[in-house]
Amino acid sequence: MIEEMRIRDLGVISDATLTLGPGLTVVTGETGAGKTMVITALGLLLGARSDAGSVRLGAKSASAEAIVRLEHGSAVAERAVEAGAVLEEFDGTAELILARTVTSEGRSRAYVGGRTAPVGVLSELGEHLVVVHGQSDQLRLKGAAAQRGALDKFGGPKLAAELEAYAGSYQRWRGAIAERNRLQSEARERAREAESLTAALAEIDEVDPQPGEDVTLKADSMRLGNVEELRTAALTAHSALVSEDFGAAVDAVSLVDEAKRQLEGVAEHDQELETLAGRLAEVGYLLADISGELAAYGTALEGEGPARLAEVEARRAALAVLVRKYAPSIDEVLQWREESALRLEELTGDSSRVEELEAEIEELDAVVRTGAAAVSALRQEAARHLAERVSDELSALAMPDATLLIEVTPAESLTIHGGDDISFNLCPHPGSAPRPLGKGASGGELSRVMLAIEVVLAAVDPVPTFVFDEVDAGVGGKAAVEIGRRLAMLAQHVQVIVVTHLPQVAAFAARHVRVTKNVHSTGGDGEDSGFTASDVQVLPEAERVRELARMLAGQEDSASARAHAEELLADAARTTSR
Repeated sequence: MIEEMRIRDLGVISDATLTLGPGLTVVTGETGAGKTMVITALGLLLGARSDAGSVRLGAKSASAEAIVRLEHGSAVAERAVEAGAVLEEFDGTAELILARTVTSEGRSRAYVGGRTAPVGVLSELGEHLVVVHGQSDQLRLKGAAAQRGALDKFGGPKLAAELEAYAGSYQRWRGAIAERNRLQSEARERAREAESLTAALAEIDEVDPQPGEDVTLKADSMRLGNVEELRTAALTAHSALVSEDFGAAVDAVSLVDEAKRQLEGVAEHDQELETLAGRLAEVGYLLADISGELAAYGTALEGEGPARLAEVEARRAALAVLVRKYAPSIDEVLQWREESALRLEELTGDSSRVEELEAEIEELDAVVRTGAAAVSALRQEAARHLAERVSDELSALAMPDATLLIEVTPAESLTIHGGDDISFNLCPHPGSAPRPLGKGASGGELSRVMLAIEVVLAAVDPVPTFVFDEVDAGVGGKAAVEIGRRLAMLAQHVQVIVVTHLPQVAAFAARHVRVTKNVHSTGGDGEDSGFTASDVQVLPEAERVRELARMLAGQEDSASARAHAEELLADAARTTSR
């Protein structure tokens, strides 16, 4: 909902602030006073094309600003935040400031929540905030998608449930078709991939690598390539530890043992020497173990020779082929083999998968077409009721011969929305050919048609704010009263702003805004010695009577006109309170 608008240097309005609110607001004033500047300002805030000619003569720029109240977390609020807007939050609602400036050179700039933004962002937000119905404005329901959406919402929960079930079946149906088509179009590529994987797996299985084998064989290769040096070193080390070739007490084991005996002989006289003797005993055991392992190591190497080295190198070469082709290490080769085996199983099972999909598609096709037919039947029923209710409204809006026809015809193909083409058409009088909305009707007639549609749809497909311009063009009397009453009905659900020249319509307003043109003198002589500016004022109740009297008779101080104005206000109040 728009809470407040400020207009500066736009047309004949120099600086005006409009305090708005829920319900019906009417804007009135003399011809040329600048009532349409309110619509122009709204258009700028909704992303309309800017016009340097709308800047007030002598001003450098014009601006329009609005404070909009949003539901916290709404799609509009989220989109505004995405655009960089800063929102003020109050008890579950958010306050968004929209602004637009236009210079006298024609340059335009948009602001969303205090941040500059592309004008396109204003258009995006405006589509969900405000609908303007006027002679030069586009229709909210001009497109087939918008008309279908409005009809579906009018159809109620039963149609919504049928559509949801249909959409689920449709998505599964299209998904199965897409997968089937993909499998069929990729059959040759899959066959080549399966053939390549089969050969690769056979090659790996023939070599039969084991986890970590490449690392183990590398160590074996290094050992076997230096076997003589290793054996000599082991045996020499063994001799140094324990050897009879060097005589008594010249090997390490014997020397350590002799040292231990020396200390044990005097250990009873000193605790420290006793401790050291124990530690030498441990060293002796350790040396004995090492000497035994060295002897065994040297003996084992006697069986290793060039034949074993050749065997290891041959095995490493076989593993290197696999590493070069498939992965950086044997462990990764084995992992690749496992994954490739699963992929091969998937590829070889594709033919059966295609058969399964064909059966699924056939089954879903019947379900989808049955669902589309059910949706279409409910749409036909909803279209009939919506057309009848709108046509009844048109009759009360001084278009007694006009009827709305809603066509629900088979589409060329099924979509997620069903199998129907929806078209809203207006038949202005009996015998005339129905024409799409917006063609063949005047601005005032079109506004009344849209008012009738919006009144019927208000409870199921509301937009926060509606603006009507010229909705009462060419009507008066009882028809004008009916227009006012229906605007008030619409305002029970949404905010409605109406530019009107009919007192019968203005009488139904919850808020009355008057635009007054004033000519100011600059003190000079001649035609160019002054300038015109308009003031905008929200009228108190007493002033409403004067304004309605002016609209009725052109004489706001006429007693009879004022009495008639008071009667209009009383009748409107009684009508809206029912």
